[in-house]
Amino acid sequence: MAKSVRRVVTGHDVDGRSTFLIDGPTPHVFSRSKGSAIVHELWETTRTPADNRGNSDAIARGHRLPPPKGGSVFRVIEYPPDSERLAAIAHEEKLPDDGSGRAAATDRNNPRHPGFHKTATIDYAIVLSGEIFAMMDDGEVLLQAGDVLVQRGTNHAWSNRTNEPAVVAFVLIDAEPV
Repeated sequence: MAKSVRRVVTGHDVDGRSTFLIDGPTPHVFSRSKGSAIVHELWETTRTPADNRGNSDAIARGHRLPPPKGGSVFRVIEYPPDSERLAAIAHEEKLPDDGSGRAAATDRNNPRHPGFHKTATIDYAIVLSGEIFAMMDDGEVLLQAGDVLVQRGTNHAWSNRTNEPAVVAFVLIDAEPV
């Protein structure tokens, strides 16, 4: 069962005064199949510098792995233990391309972990709870609650080798491909 992620979003009223626009669990939660990662989409920007005008929900769209060209995305992902997730990944590889960018990013030839993928982004990852291994083509490092990883357009995978979910917050910003 996915944890609820409370999303509080600020904005401006008609007089230009600051106000709270949204306060509640994000309704934008995606999971491809039983045992797969659960993605809580929180916000996105479509350009840099970001446009803070308007009061609509900027993430009211289907799930997409990379941010918009020139933009960013903020999400929280709950990674189940690999004992559940690896079977889900194997199942998902047989599914047709869903248009999220997952199929194009996946490195199906990496023997180290089936979750290897690469996007043209710079990602800031903050482990909120649990622990998870960040895997590169060469090496891996264990990240625990409070640790931060700056992922710079590299081929990588996430491996949860515990029996508890790992929860990681991500900010992905569009970048030039390496």
